[in-house]
Amino acid sequence: MLPLFSKLSPCLIGVEACGTAHYWARILAAMGHEVRLIPPSYVKAYVKGGKSDALDAEAICEAVQRPTMRFVPVKMIEQQSILMTHRARSLLVRQRTEGEPCFRGSAG
Repeated sequence: MLPLFSKLSPCLIGVEACGTAHYWARILAAMGHEVRLIPPSYVKAYVKGGKSDALDAEAICEAVQRPTMRFVPVKMIEQQSILMTHRARSLLVRQRTEGEPCFRGSAG
């Protein structure tokens, strides 16, 4: 994929926002492209018919050109690292408290 985008002159690239989208947005922006990340719920409104890669790509292309579309800001590596740490901590807390009995009042 990188050789393809490195040969293109700088252009607008729309990507559905997900965990790896931020990584690719940073890489493509470093090549001079303008990358816009679109929330999946916004893309869904432009999908015509069932779910397929071709229909998703068409919907992203349509959505990215809308003047009033709101985009997700690209996260830097540090921001993603902090979010990953918070998510891991949240999961650990949830797993540790899962199934523990809840005591109310005194047992006596």
